[in-house]
Amino acid sequence: MTNPSKKRGTGWESVIVDYLQREGWPHVERRSLNGSTDRGDIAGIPSVVIEAKNCKRVELAEWINEVEQERRNDHADVGVVWMKRRGRASAAGGYVVMTGAQFTRLLREAGYHPEGP
Repeated sequence: MTNPSKKRGTGWESVIVDYLQREGWPHVERRSLNGSTDRGDIAGIPSVVIEAKNCKRVELAEWINEVEQERRNDHADVGVVWMKRRGRASAAGGYVVMTGAQFTRLLREAGYHPEGP
């Protein structure tokens, strides 16, 4: 008998992978579980860890702690939680959550600086 939560999570991971591949990241794939040395659910974007969540109950603090540990396990620069948005089937309609430190790092790497352009 299949675990409904696992099936829902695997389905959401696949939706994210399909979306990222269509958006130009051809090497993105679902990652196998690694127990205490887990490195996120989705691989294929260098130095980025993605933890996919499709849950009725939102537990942001726990999920951010989880992705931060996975980011450290993977020696990655960025870790995000990609949550399924209720009533939306597409990954484009989901929420991507990260810490403020991760967000400011991305801003700086994109060329935005506190002092201006």
